[in-house]
Amino acid sequence: MAGLDTTGSNPDVSLLYDINGLAEDSPDWLAKSVAFVGEYGLLLALVLLVVWCWWGQRKRGALDDAASSVAAVVWAPLAAGIAVLVNVPIRGFVERRRPFKDHDGLELLVHGKTDFSFVSDHATLAMALGVGLFVANRKFGLVGIALALLEGFCRVFMGVHYPTDVVGGFALGTAVALLLSPLAMALLTPVAKAVGRTGRGRWLVWAKPREEAVAEFPQPSASASGPDERGLAA
Repeated sequence: MAGLDTTGSNPDVSLLYDINGLAEDSPDWLAKSVAFVGEYGLLLALVLLVVWCWWGQRKRGALDDAASSVAAVVWAPLAAGIAVLVNVPIRGFVERRRPFKDHDGLELLVHGKTDFSFVSDHATLAMALGVGLFVANRKFGLVGIALALLEGFCRVFMGVHYPTDVVGGFALGTAVALLLSPLAMALLTPVAKAVGRTGRGRWLVWAKPREEAVAEFPQPSASASGPDERGLAA
C-alpha cells in the first residue's frame, strides 16, 4: 500500500517541522537528553511505574481484592506486548517511510531507523502501558498516560516519526488495553487467586503477613486426619 501523504502541504508534515525544529534551536546537551529519554528513558520509567503499582496493589486487605488488582497490573505489560504484535502487520500494510527519508532539513537525533514509520512502536507501547495501568489504578494510570504523551512528543522531536504515527500508536495501544481488558481480567484473576493461595508464590499477589494468611486459609493438620489415616501412619 502507498504510504500516507507526505507532501509539504500536509499539516502533519508542517507540525513535524515545527516540533522537530525545536531540536535545532535547543542546546546540544538538551537535544541529546531528549533523544535518550525518548528512546529509552520513558519506557524504562513506565516499566518502573508498573512495578511500583504492582508492589502497592499486593497490600490490599483481602486476597480477592489483591488478586484482581494484581491481575489488572499484569495486564498492562501484556497489553503492550499484544499491541506491538498487532502493529507488525499494520506497518507492513501501510509501508510509510520514515520522515527523514522523504523530507530534507530535519534534525535527526537517533540514527539507524530502517523500518517503517506508521504506527510508532514506542507510542503504542507507552500508551498501552499507561492505559493498562489506568485500568488497575487511576492515579498510576494518569501518570502513565502523561508519560506516554511525552513519549509521543519526543518521537516527533527526534525526527523519527510523523505526528500521525504517534497518534496512531496512541489509538492502537488504547484500543488493545481497553477492549481486551474484560477478557484478560476473566483469565488472569483466577490465576492470581490461585497463586495467592500458594505458599511460596503468595507474595507475588498478596503482601499479607504469613500468619494472617494462614489464619484465613488454614492448611489441613495431622489431627484432622481420619482414624484410618492415623492407623496407617502408626
